[in-house]
Amino acid sequence: MFNTILVPVDGSENAKKALSVACQLANQADATLHILHIPEELSHETTLVWGIGAIAIEASRQERDDIGQQVVEKAAQAARDKGVTKVETAIGRGDPARSIISEAKTRGVEAIIMGSRGLSDLRGLVVGSVSHKVSHAAECTVITVR
Repeated sequence: MFNTILVPVDGSENAKKALSVACQLANQADATLHILHIPEELSHETTLVWGIGAIAIEASRQERDDIGQQVVEKAAQAARDKGVTKVETAIGRGDPARSIISEAKTRGVEAIIMGSRGLSDLRGLVVGSVSHKVSHAAECTVITVR
C-alpha cells in the first residue's frame, strides 16, 4: 500500500484518530511513519490529548515548543504501542499547511493522513482548514479522518 506515511499531530482528538488510522496502514505495509507537529499561536485556550494538559492563550513560543515536543513524543509512543516499528518525528515551523506539504516533499512520503479539524477550528471556518489546503496542494495521497 504505502511505504511512507506522514501524520501531522496537533494534540487534538481528530489528530489522535488520524494517527490511529495511519498506524493501521503502516502496520499493513511495514511502512515508515513520520509524525509532524507544528506549534501554532492559538486564539483560545486549548486542552490537548495524551494527558498533556492545556495551552494557555498567553503561552510563550518556548512553552508552545516544549508542549509541542511532548505532543510529538506522546504520538510516537502511541504509534509504537500500536505496533509501528519505523517511527520518525519532526517539529515544523510556520504556516501549518505549507509546513506539512514541505515536509511531505522533503521526506518523499506517499501519503498524508490527517484529522479533518485540529485545534484551530474557529480560524479554519473563516480562512479554510489546514486539511482542505493540504488536500488541494499536496502531490501525494491525502486521507482526511473525521
